[in-house]
Amino acid sequence: MAFFAAVMLITAFVLHPAVTFISFAAAFAYSVFLKGRKALRFALLFVLPVMVFVAVLNPLFNHAGTTVLFSLKNGNPVTLEAVLYGIVSAGMFAALIMWFSCLNTVMTSDKYVYLFGRIIPALSLVFSMALRFVPRFTRRIAEVSEAQRSVSGDIGRDPIKGVSHGLAVVSMTTTWALESAVGISDSMKSRGYGLPGRTSYSIFRFDRRDAFVLSALFICFGVSVAAMATKHVCFRFYPSIKYTSAGLFGVAGCAAFALLCLLPMLLNIEESIKWRAIRSRI
Repeated sequence: MAFFAAVMLITAFVLHPAVTFISFAAAFAYSVFLKGRKALRFALLFVLPVMVFVAVLNPLFNHAGTTVLFSLKNGNPVTLEAVLYGIVSAGMFAALIMWFSCLNTVMTSDKYVYLFGRIIPALSLVFSMALRFVPRFTRRIAEVSEAQRSVSGDIGRDPIKGVSHGLAVVSMTTTWALESAVGISDSMKSRGYGLPGRTSYSIFRFDRRDAFVLSALFICFGVSVAAMATKHVCFRFYPSIKYTSAGLFGVAGCAAFALLCLLPMLLNIEESIKWRAIRSRI
């Protein structure tokens, strides 16, 4: 949770081409590492159109900047600063979308309950239910739709049958979702969830490895933030493009941010290598 919070905070608030590129590349690589072809499909069908839309939209409506590339038919100029700002903004949005996709895969509902169950039990339960809701709702819609088709037959291209079929599916799925939420709430309440002094079982425990990785995470985050806060990693888009030269501390800040973004992948790769080495000895 701390990793995703640190990475997404820097990605969202530091609009620098190098920082955005590092975050985007690491998010894409980690997404492919976690989901494989599904991540590639998600990037091509959803992330790429969002990037193109944001990159094209900014120079069409934002005409600030001193370097005019050409003028539109209505006389509004398209500037280099607006184009570059649109490209970097598109990369930032795409990186955040992919980081959130990785967060949804890695941070399961039991992890949220473990982190926040004792501090804010009610909000923790609602949040974990909300995260589980979307994939369960999608699967349920597919199941109900298939059942409806087997009962009523193929709707073909008839728009009236199509609308009727869709309304029936949404109605039944929504009813199921509400009943499921009430059932989970009653079940957790009957087990004493949220009562003071209640203990809870968890498979997670904080050991030395976690302390080491968390320390490395905070060191990388601190070096990155220090380099960006002291303007060693700084990029200005308007009114003209201006950036600081890449000094030693600036390079160290970017390297620390790159290490921070690649930290989970490096850990997973290390574990894979160890696992293969152990299997080879059997």
